[in-house]
Amino acid sequence: MKLFKIIYLVLLVFVVSSCNSVQVAADYDTTVDFSKYKTYAFYKKGIAKVDISDIDKKRILRALESELGKKGMTPSENPDLIISIFAKSTKKVNVYQDYNNYGGYYYGYWSPWYYGPNYGSQVTVHEEGTLFVDFIDNKKKELVWQGIGKGALVVDDALKKEARINEFIQKILEKYPPFMEK
Repeated sequence: MKLFKIIYLVLLVFVVSSCNSVQVAADYDTTVDFSKYKTYAFYKKGIAKVDISDIDKKRILRALESELGKKGMTPSENPDLIISIFAKSTKKVNVYQDYNNYGGYYYGYWSPWYYGPNYGSQVTVHEEGTLFVDFIDNKKKELVWQGIGKGALVVDDALKKEARINEFIQKILEKYPPFMEK
């Protein structure tokens, strides 16, 4: 019985910690030479339409500036890339069930004759956000790269929220520029 509780605890910690990670993906135009992009500007009209607070928009833009600076890119009035963002959030409900309780299970074995109280359920609700970062070639006016980050959001503490946004942007921009094999 003790072994089952330890296994359950390890699985619960794994599931909860996986909610904290940011899942990222990127898509790009394989015909583009990304080494030619050295400057950028933000698409203010597009960013203004994003349905998040102005404070969070500022956090995202500061994080983008920081990460792009690390990649040697600089802001410009006549940029190579126009950067736009889009964000959405959804509520996620997770139900964890401990099958080593009294709800038909007895010491790990199912028994249709033994149904007792079911104390092993745990329900958690959290906000999950998805952030899209689009890089648009300014001359061609075409999308050339898109990064997507998805993960649990922090909404109750400003410092934690800022750190989480920084993590989203850092993880997304790890995929830029794409490394193409020749």
